[in-house]
Amino acid sequence: MTEQAQTGAETAAVPAAPGEARTKAGRNFGSQAWYFLRRWPVIPLIIMAVLLVAGIFPGVLAPEDPIRQFPHFRTHPPTWGAVDEHSSIPEPQREDFENSGDYSRAIREYHPRFNYILGGDNLGRDVLSRVVAGARISLQVAVIALVSGVLIGTTMGILGGYFGGWTDEVLMRFVDMWNALPFILIALVVSVTFGATTGVVMLLLAMLAWTPFVRQVRADALGIRSRDYVLAAKIAGATNIRIMLRHLLPGTFSTVLVVASLRVGTLILAESILSFLGVGIPDPIPAWGKSVSEGRNFLREAWWISFFPGFAIFLVVLSLNFFGDWLRDRLDPRLRQLD
Repeated sequence: MTEQAQTGAETAAVPAAPGEARTKAGRNFGSQAWYFLRRWPVIPLIIMAVLLVAGIFPGVLAPEDPIRQFPHFRTHPPTWGAVDEHSSIPEPQREDFENSGDYSRAIREYHPRFNYILGGDNLGRDVLSRVVAGARISLQVAVIALVSGVLIGTTMGILGGYFGGWTDEVLMRFVDMWNALPFILIALVVSVTFGATTGVVMLLLAMLAWTPFVRQVRADALGIRSRDYVLAAKIAGATNIRIMLRHLLPGTFSTVLVVASLRVGTLILAESILSFLGVGIPDPIPAWGKSVSEGRNFLREAWWISFFPGFAIFLVVLSLNFFGDWLRDRLDPRLRQLD
């Protein structure tokens, strides 16, 4: 064995220093964690899971009744730990409240460690409870987006893409005219005429939800109708309804899922805008957009009334957009960037 080979063997036999091994292991762990977060939308799924639980079981996460008012706790600041008893009452109401017989009971029942974690609004309602309860409206909007998109948008897209000709032309021009309508103006007129009720708001959102599905599904249907298996089904005597249900609809399923996941965020923003303008969800039902609107007159002394509902809107919409992008990349092999 040559001297150079012996030196190489001795070098390979020497173990790495503990610090170097830890650095390498830490780098590998960090790379694996980053790869996992890129491959799977962990954070968006966690946020959507919280939204789902809060929308179905608001009492599980809400520490207080979101409708119940406590005038002595108006504009109560957010609390994240134990404070002295006197700071539990806002300064403008502290003197009057200390003279009442309810002071000790209120301090015992509403200690900042457990209540008013995100503060109180202008009527003394718990902001955290109202944010949690407002998730139900967002969940209803998500269901409307899925139902109206699948039933109306997918049906029109498949009909236009499969038949083509005048059928496709009429449907597409109808979609163009529908998109040209000023949605906010129509929503204001309808809400003023028929009243701002939950049913009216959901109907308006359903009218807005289906249009993006039509064009995307139509584009897929135009490509699928010329496939060999579709032509073979026609030759075999399959009816148009059977071809659309057995061949076109499954072929557009991934597109419907992606469009729905991306559309839900837009509809949540639309509902928030309507509630902010005062023609959305009526009182006393909590809604994020309405909470933002209620706190806009108290931004200097009670910024948390508008901030936390607005931050909830931001998190949910951003998570839905991230999840929609991930779903599109995973379902379309041409867009996959990770194995």
